[in-house]
Amino acid sequence: MEYPPFKLGSSRFDQKKLDASIALLENFKRNSLPPGVTDKELWQAQKIKQSILHPDTGQKILMPFRMSGYVPFGTPIPTPTSRFVAGYLGAVTSAISIAVGLSYLIKKSSSFSPATKLMIQRFVPYPAVASANICNVLLMRNNELTEGIDVCDENGNVVGTSKIAARQAVLSTAGTRVILPAPLLIIPPIVMSLLEKTRFLQRNPRFHLPFNALACTLSFGLALPACIALFPQYASIPTKDLEPEIQAVTSEKTLIFNKGLRRLVEEKEMNRRRRKMNGKGVVEIEKDEKEEENRKE
Repeated sequence: MEYPPFKLGSSRFDQKKLDASIALLENFKRNSLPPGVTDKELWQAQKIKQSILHPDTGQKILMPFRMSGYVPFGTPIPTPTSRFVAGYLGAVTSAISIAVGLSYLIKKSSSFSPATKLMIQRFVPYPAVASANICNVLLMRNNELTEGIDVCDENGNVVGTSKIAARQAVLSTAGTRVILPAPLLIIPPIVMSLLEKTRFLQRNPRFHLPFNALACTLSFGLALPACIALFPQYASIPTKDLEPEIQAVTSEKTLIFNKGLRRLVEEKEMNRRRRKMNGKGVVEIEKDEKEEENRKE
């Protein structure tokens, strides 16, 4: 793989490279690829596009908010303040309630020795964080469950809006959020319990924190791609499992949906179209709108 000349503070993929990747993928969609284009070039173009552009809006994502910045930055996804506050309060409340409750039950239990209680308490954060993640997803994305998300055909044309697909998308995201903290909150306690028995750490307790931080970073960094890969960004669903109004406007056997956050910047437009739909597909609506514009001209 060839790399461009290094520039401090610059992106490896400049705008020209991104534009070329987008153009190449568009040519692939139209079956008009230039002679000599290889699968390797197509995969590379898709990688560049998916790593930089938002899958719903098609706009460039700022570097700290890209998936590659998840571990080093850990920044929140931009979202309406009210929904962010509700998700935050729900996650904090559920996490604290479960952590305090489990810790209290472990301390009051007479079935475990003090050493066993101490060992079990190291794993209390996992169920607390897992429940907080589930609560956060449900509160942040509850509007999708009531309004639905876009489902598309294999060419990327939006067929309609489905609550059934939204439920599957939210559940798969919640599943990812449950599995994601498992390596971070289970592996480091096990590793540290073994390291604490070594002479080196017993003689040098000041290294406990650096070792713990290293174990957490490695666990999270290695686990993140694996956990996200369990549920791909785009998933398919049989058309027969969707709402009757969607089945009525398409002959496709399966439809595709994005399991991630729906496009927030286009919610007003989609709500307007949804009110106008009355059983039509979005593709038909776009055709009607173009006809209206032509008549006005």
